[in-house]
Amino acid sequence: MNQNMSPSGAWTNWAGDETCRPSRILQPQSVDELASATSSAAAAGQTVRVVGAGHSFSDQVCTDGLLLNLDRLSGLQHVDTEAGLVTVGAGTRLADLNVQLAQHGLALPNLGDIDRQSIAGAMSTGTHGTGRMLGNLATQIEALDLVLADGTKLSCTNAEPEVLRAARVSLGALGVITSYTLRVVPAFALRAESTSMKLTETLGRLDELVDTNDHFEFFLFPHTDAALVKVNNRTDEAVRPPRELAQKIAEFAENGILEAVCRAGRRFPSQIPRLNRTITRLMAPSEYVDQSHRVFASRRSVRFTEMEWAVPRAACAEVLQEILRVIDRDRLDVGFPIEVRFVAPDELSHLSPAYGRETAYLAVHMYQGMPWEPYFRAVQDIALAFEGRPHWGKRHLMEADGLAARYPAWDRFQTVRSQLDPQGTFTNAHLRRVLGPVAGPGTTPPADGSVQADIQTRKGQQAC
Repeated sequence: MNQNMSPSGAWTNWAGDETCRPSRILQPQSVDELASATSSAAAAGQTVRVVGAGHSFSDQVCTDGLLLNLDRLSGLQHVDTEAGLVTVGAGTRLADLNVQLAQHGLALPNLGDIDRQSIAGAMSTGTHGTGRMLGNLATQIEALDLVLADGTKLSCTNAEPEVLRAARVSLGALGVITSYTLRVVPAFALRAESTSMKLTETLGRLDELVDTNDHFEFFLFPHTDAALVKVNNRTDEAVRPPRELAQKIAEFAENGILEAVCRAGRRFPSQIPRLNRTITRLMAPSEYVDQSHRVFASRRSVRFTEMEWAVPRAACAEVLQEILRVIDRDRLDVGFPIEVRFVAPDELSHLSPAYGRETAYLAVHMYQGMPWEPYFRAVQDIALAFEGRPHWGKRHLMEADGLAARYPAWDRFQTVRSQLDPQGTFTNAHLRRVLGPVAGPGTTPPADGSVQADIQTRKGQQAC
């Protein structure tokens, strides 16, 4: 049983603030079993949703119909080292995939800062790492397999790019993804360096820091002028991971101390500025060399909820300064750091928040049990003023009409959606809010006119 599912049949997300009670929770052991269950649910008029590790911060998984957990459809299915391609089950946790790839001398070219998610959950919501030359994780997808509402098995490849571009970041709105073929690279090491820097200096050197490092990110605590700057660069040096004691101390600082400070701030909000200044004084520099996946990912045990915005890279400093100004002006109780990362433009995924532009991601958090909406609403207003797009796996307060205007390929995604799921089997309350209702099979296709014909042809060829 998935760790987020209770014996009573309720599901709760990782943050503990979204829950639902599906009529049925199923862990299929094969794609055929999954296809049969999906088609039966669709025929009964039930919604079908898929859950991974529950690391999304919204209600996008919630359903009173069929909830599919793909933990048993996991693991490496095929490895082609020469071509740099692997096929992996959609339920595979990123942490497990990293270890399995390393055993073959391979790695993903980039990762986010946690690896607890399922690969399908991470890909489908546009999860990303940092690095100006690297796109979000979904840009690594070469092909994927879908099960549609009627049980049809559909392979999405670059031979039909319009469907694949819709499916890479799809929020589970097209069907159930059962496997991915990913582009991978030879395993590599990173030199990881972190240090405390004045925020004014960080922003003043922002372009330099982004452009001269393979992977650059920084964290800053509101009410202070301190930033924790992290740079990771490829290296041929021998691996020398942090000593066990140093690693334990670092994890305690990132989790134990932060937990204590957040609890104190929740109980005594007026003390948050002082608490933030205290924790920044404890930030110590570090430097080590290790395999990439052990550098990218960190252990995160402090529970919170999160909002994240993708803004044009050129607007990053101005957006951040405006957020800090509003925090002070409105006396918002913000104890959690703001995280800032950078990614390359992405035109491989119709709903990528980084679509068509170099992007800075700004993530804001609120500790569990604290009111998040005033802060998140203020951040959203600022981000929207700078052409921001929300991260699909995090909280936001937007609806479909407003989102449509921010995605150049929105209509192209909706065309594919209307063809793959015309009855809205995979659409719950959350998707109706952020994507709108399914338009139905009569939607006008893009100018090339090929999408509907391609889908119908391949459905006929690959029906169960």
